[in-house]
Parts: sequence; structure tokens; C-alpha cells
Amino acid sequence: MTKYGLGSEVSTKRDVYSYGILLLEMITGKRPTNHMFEGGFNLHNYASMALPNCVMEIVDSKLLNNVDEVIDNHNFSPTNRKEECLISMVKVGVACSMELPQERWDISKAISELHLVRDIILGARI
Repeated sequence: MTKYGLGSEVSTKRDVYSYGILLLEMITGKRPTNHMFEGGFNLHNYASMALPNCVMEIVDSKLLNNVDEVIDNHNFSPTNRKEECLISMVKVGVACSMELPQERWDISKAISELHLVRDIILGARI
């Protein structure tokens, strides 16, 4: 929940944090309010700890099915590209949701990285 309505300043650093958390929610299928996130453990930590070798273990299985369909429609080897894309997306989510605002990526960096992911999926970059 944002604090905009409670009088806090609008901040691009806060917006990019929310964007990162939303991206991590979509990839993992877990909400920040999930019962597993307590005692200082949160969605950001969960995703960060999975980078880079365990990302496939935290990806929502529903997303994996959809990714397979997209990749199959483009007729190329799914495994390496799928993993590469998902790792990159988790990296973006983690970089945008760093605890300290000055450590967070700005939105243009995040969008640029996600465009690279799109290009990988579409086969424009190998």
C-alpha cells in the first residue's frame, strides 16, 4: 500500500520499488504478504537469494507453462532462453526493489533491461 494518500511525497524511487515488487510478484506468484515472509524475510530477499542459479525454483509454475507456449510459437530451443529471460527479469525486480532508494535502478534502466528480455524471447538477440 502506498502512502501517497497519507501525505507522503510522490517519489520515483518509491514508484520503481513498487514496480520491482510487482514484477517479482508476477514471476514468483507470491504476494509480499505471503505467510512465508516474516521476521525480516521478504519477497525481495526471497528472489535475491535465488539469483542466479535457483531462479527456476521460485518461478510460478503457471508462468512456466505460458512461457513455454510463447517460446514454442517462435520455434527455438526453450530451455536456455527461458532461463536467461527469467533470471534477467528477477534481476530487474531485485534491482528495482533494493531497500535503500539510492541503490535502486531508475525506471529507464529497468525498461531497457526488459526490452533486452523481450528481444531474447523474440529471437532478435542470441
